[in-house]
Parts: sequence; C-alpha cells; structure tokens
Amino acid sequence: MPTDHYAALGVPRDASTEDVKKAYRKLARQLHPDVNPDAGERFKEVSAAYEVLSNPDKRRMYDATGSSGGPGGFGGGFGAGGQAFDLGDLFGSFFGGGAARGPVPRAQPGQDALLRLEVDLAEAVFGAEREITVDTAVVCPTCNGNCAQPGTQVRTCDVCHGQGQVQRAARSLLGQVLTTSPCPACGGYGTTIPDPCNECAGDGRVRRRRTLTIRVPAGVDTGTRIQLSGQGEVGPGGGPAGDLYVEVVQRQHDLFTRRGEDLHATLAVPMTAAALGTVVEMETLDGPREVEVRPGTQPAEVVTLRGLGASRLRSGGRGDLHVHIDVQVPKALDDEQAELLRQLARLRGEERPEGRFSPASGGVFSRLKRGFAGGR
Repeated sequence: MPTDHYAALGVPRDASTEDVKKAYRKLARQLHPDVNPDAGERFKEVSAAYEVLSNPDKRRMYDATGSSGGPGGFGGGFGAGGQAFDLGDLFGSFFGGGAARGPVPRAQPGQDALLRLEVDLAEAVFGAEREITVDTAVVCPTCNGNCAQPGTQVRTCDVCHGQGQVQRAARSLLGQVLTTSPCPACGGYGTTIPDPCNECAGDGRVRRRRTLTIRVPAGVDTGTRIQLSGQGEVGPGGGPAGDLYVEVVQRQHDLFTRRGEDLHATLAVPMTAAALGTVVEMETLDGPREVEVRPGTQPAEVVTLRGLGASRLRSGGRGDLHVHIDVQVPKALDDEQAELLRQLARLRGEERPEGRFSPASGGVFSRLKRGFAGGR
C-alpha cells in the first residue's frame, strides 16, 4: 500500500476536502470491484487514502508524521476501526444522485380521473352546458388535509428524529458500511400522527360526490376529451388534485349520420317525383330547409346543403349536410296505373328495352359507393 495518500488520489497536498471527495468518487467509479474486478487492490489503496484525507484529524496527523495512527499506520484500514463508509454515497457515485435524502412529504399529488358523458347530436354540433356528477377524493373537511384530529398535531418521529430514514452499520468485504432505509416507525415521513383524524383515518382526504357544470365545446365527437384542471382526485395528505377528463360519447341520431364534420341523411322519393322533380321540406338541426330534387334525378344522387353539417372543433366553421336520394319504384300497380306506364313506355319507345351495361366506374353501384363515402 503506498504511503503517499495524495498520490493515490491524484490530488495536491493543499487540496480541499471537497476536492478529495471529488477525486475519490471519480476513482471509485473506475475501480470498484463491481465495475472493474481486476482493480481490487488499487480500490483498497484509494479507499484507505480517502479515509485518511477526508478526516481532518487523521489528515493533520498524516501531514505531520506520515502516519494516520492505529495499526499499520492507517487507522486499521478501510472501514475497520475507523469511520464507516456510507454505501448510499458509494452507489450514488456509480449511478448518479444516490438515495433521496430527507423525509418524504405526506402530501402527494393526486391521480387524474376519467368520466364519460353522453351528448346528443345537436349538443355535439352547437355545444352545450351540462351538469355532471363526479365521485372523487376531496380534502378532508375535518382536518383540512392535516391528517391529525383537530386540536392535535403531528409529532416528530422519535426514531429518525424527523429525517425519515435510518442508517445501519454492517460489515462486508469492503469493511464496515452504512446502509440507509426508510424509517420503519414513521414510514419515511419523519413525523407520526398520534391521533389520526376520525373522518379520514389520517389520510387527509375523503370521497365525496360533487356536481360540476361544464361547457361542451361545439364540434366535439365520440372520443373527444375535455380537461378540467384540478378537478380530479386529491392526493394523500391533502396533496394537490389531479385533473378530470370528460370523454364525450355522441348518441346516434334518428335521421342523421355523422362522418367527421359532415352529416348525411337519406331522402326517399317516388319514381315520378324523381322524373318530374320536386321540392321537399326537411327538418335539419338548423330548422326546416328545402331540398330540391331536380327533374331526372337518379338513384343515389346527392343534394348538398352547405354549412349545415357539424361544427369544426378547433378551426371554426361547419361542414355540409349531404342528402342521398333514394328513388322508390312501385312494387304493385293496379290496372289503370299499369296501363298509364305502358302508354309512357310506348311514347318513349321503351316497350322492349334491351338495357345497357354501364362501365364499372360510372354505374349505379359506383354512385352508391361515392354517396356513402361522402356524397361527392
């Protein structure tokens, strides 16, 4: 073992205690047996040097006599008969930071809460104010989150004296080491509660049912979440509340189907109305509107009413209402009706029509497909 502890740590003789500590931690990261199994002897040299130079009394003796006293001139070697080494500091030098110091606060942040809210189509399109009932943890009204029965106080832990953790010395291959763990008497809080609050049993919070009024923005859809800051679960010890998320579920409408910002509806008209044209009054979300069926309208054609669709949630404005025309052909005709249609067929030269096959890109099925895909 070298006699020059300063050389072992690579620091000058006038190095400060902080410089000695930094040098040791740097070398300990490199030489610890868990990291470098071949550097065991070197690690012991560095550890012995640190034990002497980090202790003001031993350092003064070493500077004066070249010996720190005790067997072998080094106080019994690393951790043996000298100061114990804190294992938490050692692992902190390897992995950064080390164990948390000090007591754990009783007040902890609360969790977020999730609630589902059903709205009808008109509320989703135009927005609405709704009352909701939530069942969450709130600050205990009796102790106001203090956890102790009114008139009493929390008490500093007699075991850890408010530190929240305790140290134990143990012998190991490295010598005598200290281990740090949460205080078993107070659970790491540094305080105890001799008389817990009767209402919350010392938790600082209780469950309550509350009624809130929320604003449902225009344009929400199924899956949209509305965030209400600070309306979630209050944390243990009366800690700050999390957020409440209200997830929207839009109910089905009897007439309209929603696809994004557009609404779709189907209007059934008789064959004669599609051939001759007509105007049909339709009740929309904005009140009655006229739908013009032009003469010669074909099945699955679409009439678009601009600006009568759903609101856009963030960009403003509204989508369109697409009315899909369903031309209905009569299934049963009396004799007079059948004769009139035969006369019409003769006038149009359609008594024995051969029919025409349309290309796949332009037939009725393509129009139906385009209609259900968006009406365009």
